[in-house]
Amino acid sequence: MDAVKAPTRKGSAPIKVYCLPEERARIEANAASAGVSKSTFLLNVGQGYRVQGIVDYQQVREMARIHGDLGRLGGLLKMWLTNDARAARFGPDTIWALLNRIDTRQEELGRVMKTVVRPRAK
Repeated sequence: MDAVKAPTRKGSAPIKVYCLPEERARIEANAASAGVSKSTFLLNVGQGYRVQGIVDYQQVREMARIHGDLGRLGGLLKMWLTNDARAARFGPDTIWALLNRIDTRQEELGRVMKTVVRPRAK
């Protein structure tokens, strides 16, 4: 008994779209900002689906970097607060500088978050 296989996209004929280089660049940029491939982007748009943008991956990586910085700075502060021998050389000036760096990183994280969070469409 032969099972009937459902057709797949890869086994179907492609639709070719001719476009100018600047049109192609715009399509590529729109697909990237939506977080999908060019093919998926064009397929969704062609079927009338609204393309939902996602957060900017570069900004998310930047937030992850800042988060890592905050974790490392917090670890240094914890080391000092627990009287760890490795932090014996830290004086009040060093601790104040550390706290200022934490505050600066938190402000930086807030700025990046504001560029990522998009208000919902009504």
